[in-house]
Amino acid sequence: MSAGCLRSAGEGRVRRMSAGELRSVGEGRVMSAEGLRSVGEGQMKPISVAELRQAVHAEWTKLRTMAGTVRLLLTTVLLTVALGAAAAAFARCPAGGCHQDLPRLALTGIYLGQAVVAVLAVTAVGGEYGTGLIRTTLTAVPRRPLALAAKAVVLGGVVLAAGSVAVLGSLLAARLILPGHGFTPAHGFAALSLTDGPTLRAAIGSVLYLVLIALLGLGVATAVRDSAAAVAVVLGLLYALPVLAQLVTDPHWHRHLEQIEPMAAGLAVQVTTDSAGLPIGPWAGLGVLAGWAAAALLGGGLLLQRRDA
Repeated sequence: MSAGCLRSAGEGRVRRMSAGELRSVGEGRVMSAEGLRSVGEGQMKPISVAELRQAVHAEWTKLRTMAGTVRLLLTTVLLTVALGAAAAAFARCPAGGCHQDLPRLALTGIYLGQAVVAVLAVTAVGGEYGTGLIRTTLTAVPRRPLALAAKAVVLGGVVLAAGSVAVLGSLLAARLILPGHGFTPAHGFAALSLTDGPTLRAAIGSVLYLVLIALLGLGVATAVRDSAAAVAVVLGLLYALPVLAQLVTDPHWHRHLEQIEPMAAGLAVQVTTDSAGLPIGPWAGLGVLAGWAAAALLGGGLLLQRRDA
């Protein structure tokens, strides 16, 4: 039977289609292809402010109602302030004088607070994969880069707020404790104050450091899709890499490792004395951590786009 014949199932007859009918079928096929192109172009259109606002609102609702969010944020603040206060309480400056970087000492708690921030970030997306809620998320926001961007905005915002409280609390605690341990103007130590340029830089940089750790954790969790594995990866990057770097005896390579480690480089922003001897500058070090976070988000975003939920 020729391509122009149509079998009628009901009548058992064969009818030859007219040239006009064939043209209609052909045009219909062309329209279907154009329709598919239109859908594809619609998926590629830029993200509007209204779409981002709706996605951010949805992510904010999920994060604030997620079990453990408030507890983890409070734990971040309390651990950061407590460890900073403990470091200030154990510090001593004898009558003969001493050398100490007070802002860095006050912000010691960031070393521990970052771990809680990483857990919060991983839970924000890893929990969705564990419960299957990620399918609902991607159904409500089918544009996956938008969904990830909304998560990053919300997570970054809450960590920015909690980190600010933690840093200010740490500096205040150290300001109250340190003078009683010999860190006085008589020994060359002014009271900790945000009016001091280096102290302000250390405070702002520490808050941004926590935000970047959260974004790093978000990117890793999106790529790994398992909370336990993602936490292990992030904490390994933060705490295991410095230990491995200590095993490198060559000074040249050891310095280079310190320049690319996310924690060692990122926390250089806290140094306010003798910064010339650092392997990397304060803001440059924070830029290295930003590069780690950007790479994690980019990798996680690409995998999110290519894989099934």
